[in-house]
Amino acid sequence: MPIANIFRRPHYTSDTTDFIAQLKQAQPGLDQAQRQGRALLWDKNLDREQQAEFGAGRVPQKPYVYQTAPTGD
Repeated sequence: MPIANIFRRPHYTSDTTDFIAQLKQAQPGLDQAQRQGRALLWDKNLDREQQAEFGAGRVPQKPYVYQTAPTGD
């Protein structure tokens, strides 16, 4: 008997995994809808030149931004 069979446990799926599997069976278009939502908000092609221009236009921030009163510098 191989050692691997001694430690093998029965197949287990969590309640959450079962719920998601049932949801996907009930709504077959769910994966496609999720991909469309992700593409709408996250999957964007960035213009590298424009990003470089934004970076070049940044103004350096003072070390302690919450100081309201001027210091005696």
